[in-house]
Amino acid sequence: MHQVTALPAFKYNYIWCIHSAGKAIVVDPGDADVVQHYLQANNLQLVAILITHHHWDHVDGLPQLQQQWQNATLYLPAAEQHKIKHAAQNYQYLSADDLITIPDLAINFRIISTPGHTLGHICYVAEDAEKNWLFCGDTLFSAGCGRLFEGSAAQMHQSLTLLNQLPADTLVFCTHEYTISNLKFALEVEPDNQAVVEHLDFCQNLRQQGQITLPTTLKIERLINPFLRCEQPQLQQQWQQTNAQNLFTFLRDWKNRF
Repeated sequence: MHQVTALPAFKYNYIWCIHSAGKAIVVDPGDADVVQHYLQANNLQLVAILITHHHWDHVDGLPQLQQQWQNATLYLPAAEQHKIKHAAQNYQYLSADDLITIPDLAINFRIISTPGHTLGHICYVAEDAEKNWLFCGDTLFSAGCGRLFEGSAAQMHQSLTLLNQLPADTLVFCTHEYTISNLKFALEVEPDNQAVVEHLDFCQNLRQQGQITLPTTLKIERLINPFLRCEQPQLQQQWQQTNAQNLFTFLRDWKNRF
């Protein structure tokens, strides 16, 4: 049975560690020390590193981890190879629809290309009888989505539409603890959305108890995340937008200033 553990890093980041039978995979390790401490404390051997995009808080742990774990395979977005400055060893570049297998944990990932936050951003999807997992970097957040640093609103809307086609029970492992601020924005967008009101209360209680708000599920996100609800005619009408993409563009611009 696989376990997935959130390793808090920096102020709002989570490095996800998937582990089973003494072997581990980490996703977007911006801080090597956080990873090393957890691996050592739990007697785990690092066998793979998954990278979603090139931003420093997702990749800066690579040199130290690759030096320590030279047999661990590094998986990187092919479209961002020129942007990840750290020299890589034992690596594989990935593009849309690639499939990878990590034998040590008997786990497979399918790659979804999700430009928007960055142009070469990818997500990792694990699907089998036991689970549906999405490691989505900075594309999808609980009740929100990533800023458009490189891509367009049209690209991000299309990327989120792709992710939203995954099964409702998909566990969504985002890399930032932005849920409460995102829910406050969602409440501005849909003041009468009772699901947002209830989830905000639930998440505030979690945070007060020192717990994290992740992972979420697509089932929950379809109820509370305005960026996944742009197809709703009522929402388009409310904000005087003629289609889903226009509403998404309007909301993303508003969120930038919120």
